Amino acid sequence: MTEFSSRLAASLVPYVPGEQPKDKKYIKLNTNENPYPPSPKVKAAIENEIDNLRLYPDPDAEKPREAAAEYFNKALGLTGSDALTKNNFFIGNGSDEILALICPAFFSGSKVAFPDITYTFYPVVASLFEVPCVSIPLKDDFTLDQDAVKNLPDDVAGMFLCNPNAPTGAAISLDEIKSVLEADSSKLIVVDEAYVDFGAETAVGLVNRYKNLLVVQTMSKSRQLAGIRCGFAVGCEDLIHVLDTVKNTFNSYTLDRLGNAAACAAFEDVEYFDKTRKKIAETRGTVSAELTKLGWDVIDSKSNFIFAEPPEESASAKEFFTELRENGILVRYFDKPRISSRLRITIGTPEDMETFISVVKEIMEEHAAR
Repeated sequence: MTEFSSRLAASLVPYVPGEQPKDKKYIKLNTNENPYPPSPKVKAAIENEIDNLRLYPDPDAEKPREAAAEYFNKALGLTGSDALTKNNFFIGNGSDEILALICPAFFSGSKVAFPDITYTFYPVVASLFEVPCVSIPLKDDFTLDQDAVKNLPDDVAGMFLCNPNAPTGAAISLDEIKSVLEADSSKLIVVDEAYVDFGAETAVGLVNRYKNLLVVQTMSKSRQLAGIRCGFAVGCEDLIHVLDTVKNTFNSYTLDRLGNAAACAAFEDVEYFDKTRKKIAETRGTVSAELTKLGWDVIDSKSNFIFAEPPEESASAKEFFTELRENGILVRYFDKPRISSRLRITIGTPEDMETFISVVKEIMEEHAAR
């Protein structure tokens, strides 16, 4: 820091994203990227938009919002008062930007809660906006403590609830989410559904029933657009209006023209979306079963990654992390309390995962022979 740094800047501990190495080619199983390319319709949409890059994008991202409403109404069978319109949607530059905007929009001057083991961006962005945090410990099996969540302190304005959770991959049911929402309607529950499309139940269909529900999703994972940076929030119109107000105080154009075009095409190509996420879920099942046979403890995952602990008699998680990297495979290791014995492993293509399992077996055999 320099002498010109503000008190706030000097106090910040920034978020550390997954490694993006440039020294050689790796099998990247460390950042939860989708192993498959975007829909061919996305590529065509981007190519058709290139000549318009001299023009500013639509600050309201109206077309992606309309496409999102149409997709969810059809996918979830929403009709009547449950049906969604573009006014239920807010588009941002990735879901992280939306999570950041939520802090000044709804939690400024109060506190925000989240589980002690969850997406590590929450405390980082809360500290940026000087929102104090309240940690809710998960149970020993990494499941959510419903009693604790339903009894948040009075000075907590709401909570971030990642479902499926990261880095565990565990999910809670829609009934459990309803129970949390109904426990105290004065607290805003932000359900972060970055990984929901790989096996969990989305709460999007509930936003017109619960005014204290805001759902955040990303197009980075299940729709293969991590490089575009497009996320969206879904909520009642009053919540969306507040987000729009905060957004327009510093950046009216959160999504560029290529992002607008890509998002619309990705929402429209439902067949490709369903096919690729199904392939990932199938591969996840195969890898989980293989690791379990090898003695690993694998948490039941509803995401595009698994959270697994090697057997005690084998190498430690940290050793596996290092030795996998030496063999050209990147996974994620968190040197943090309660989870330092586990690895988070993104699900790649079947070929990627066959190589991963093969290398894991080699490492285990080498350590057993020592």
